[in-house]
Amino acid sequence: MAAITYDMEVTSSVPPAKLFKAFVLEGDTLIPKVLPQAIKSVEILEGDGGAGTIKLTTFGEGSKHKCVKHKIDAVDKENFTYSYSIIEGDALDGFESISYHTKIVSSPDGGSIFKTRSIYVPKCDNKVTEEEIKAGKEKASAIFKAVEAYILANPDC
Repeated sequence: MAAITYDMEVTSSVPPAKLFKAFVLEGDTLIPKVLPQAIKSVEILEGDGGAGTIKLTTFGEGSKHKCVKHKIDAVDKENFTYSYSIIEGDALDGFESISYHTKIVSSPDGGSIFKTRSIYVPKCDNKVTEEEIKAGKEKASAIFKAVEAYILANPDC
């Protein structure tokens, strides 16, 4: 079955370097702190945080999924890009693969545009509905807005 790709863009008043630091470089501790109901913990199982690193994400109570392992495919601190693939966990049920690609670019007002591309390759019998895609986008947007609010409320972080 063909891959399902969707793109999402969210604007922010936070500059790209600060946003990248919060979401990528310090996201393993910051996101569980800001949204423990969504993500309980993130731990490095192998690696140093760069490409090839394997992480275990444990989701919060009431989440549809329990946990996933993902592999970092690429991290570029100068160009603010980050890519990873889910390699294990119940989120892969019904999918051959799932990968995410993030790029943070400057916006004309000094803030950022947070661009994400999600690529889902379903197993032959799996059907993904528009409602499921919309729900995924809404969750991602809510996480983004919560972390952004934290950054704005804590400018020294």
